[in-house]
Amino acid sequence: MLKRPARRTGASRLLQACAAAPARRRLVAQAPGGFTLVELLVAMVVFAILAVLSIPSFSAWIHDEQIRSTAELLQNGLRAAQTDALNRSRIVVFALSNATPALSATPTADGVNWYAQALPLYAAEANLASYTSSAYLQGGALGGASNGTTITGPASLCFSSIGRLVATTQTVAGATYSCSVPAAGTLVTYDIANPLGDRPLRVTVSFGGQIRMCDPALTLSASNPQGC
Repeated sequence: MLKRPARRTGASRLLQACAAAPARRRLVAQAPGGFTLVELLVAMVVFAILAVLSIPSFSAWIHDEQIRSTAELLQNGLRAAQTDALNRSRIVVFALSNATPALSATPTADGVNWYAQALPLYAAEANLASYTSSAYLQGGALGGASNGTTITGPASLCFSSIGRLVATTQTVAGATYSCSVPAAGTLVTYDIANPLGDRPLRVTVSFGGQIRMCDPALTLSASNPQGC
């Protein structure tokens, strides 16, 4: 015969409930809770302090990027002028100017714009329509005026038909280009800096036409190829 399960009495049910109560209390005590208001305020204060401390370094990083951008534009402009001289087999001047880049814009040392222009092969050519219509080659802004970045360098630099620096002085449509070559063992330099940045850069041009960007805070060596 099958035996019926024993019926639990009220007393047994009460004892079982009392035994399970401590376990339920432990589960309630161990349940995860949210952040308190004090904890949130402390976290916000710490975050605000860290944000304030990071502002100077972040600002310097932004201006260092602006310095690099300006240096790259300058380096690319110099290489473009050199390439034009090679392609056209004639002297091409790279000029800085504060005026809008155009034919015979006034050359200005430390200017914020640049342009490349082919110089006439002979004096009378400067008056020919065929020259004035094609002498201006290309140009652009260096970005220095808009963000406080400065460029310190000569107003004009001339590349020969073989891509080397050449000394010449010519006046074309009222603009005088006075190009010189560096002394033996020296370089033509353009220094790019920003008072709010901490990593100025330099673009150099050798007599042979080598153009490179470097860090003036470092000396060029095998261990510091980015140095000047």
